[in-house]
Amino acid sequence: DGLGDLDFRPERLQADPEHAVDAIVRIAGENPGLTLVTLGPLTNLALALERHPRLVHDVGRCVVMGGAACTVGNVTPAAEYNVWCDPEAARQVFRSGLSIEMVGWELCRKEANLLRREMDRLRAMDTPLARFTLDCNRTALEANFRQSGDPGLALPDAVAMAVALDPSICTRKSLHYVDVETDSELTRGMTVVDALGVAGDSRNRPHWEALTAEQPHVTVCWSIDVQRWKKMLFLLLAAGAADPESTP
Repeated sequence: DGLGDLDFRPERLQADPEHAVDAIVRIAGENPGLTLVTLGPLTNLALALERHPRLVHDVGRCVVMGGAACTVGNVTPAAEYNVWCDPEAARQVFRSGLSIEMVGWELCRKEANLLRREMDRLRAMDTPLARFTLDCNRTALEANFRQSGDPGLALPDAVAMAVALDPSICTRKSLHYVDVETDSELTRGMTVVDALGVAGDSRNRPHWEALTAEQPHVTVCWSIDVQRWKKMLFLLLAAGAADPESTP
């Protein structure tokens, strides 16, 4: 069920009748300069931009958990899941002019995984949030090791949220043209980063001219302060201990 088969269905949660696309447009218009964080496929955001092009100016920062910057994918050898699900929408968003900060899947890997000792520490906290975090990710933990060979639990959404809340957690970043492949059988859904600034030369210009007419607007996060992001996560999950009514 996407939550470790916990049958987690809080009765207090009801679907909002407002469509997500309408909500994005309305909330951004009411709060110009807001930070928008995307943790899934970009379909709704692409539709919102199509319906209301001014959204490009209403959004101050768009932190995208998606793609993989010059590295491997987690659905195909080249593509990360959120972009791969709807690469046409992702291409539209990346070409829109939004001020995007791309926090790729690779940033949650290897030492950024929650390691076994850290998961044991979380379990020992015995707070509702800590228990829920581990239990709802038990299937993801198995899948992470089986697919990627990584030593623990990968939390890409949590990494992106940490960067959104505290931009200094991203320790190396740079501005680039980034496009999304939509046609290739091998690389459909790949986020292609012009890391060396060659998109505008004579060989590449015909394929990149949709982007190079404007200045690059995608900031790629290349590395994070792993210990700081983990500290932020632990502080959040420990907070439940102070409030017995707190629920995930």
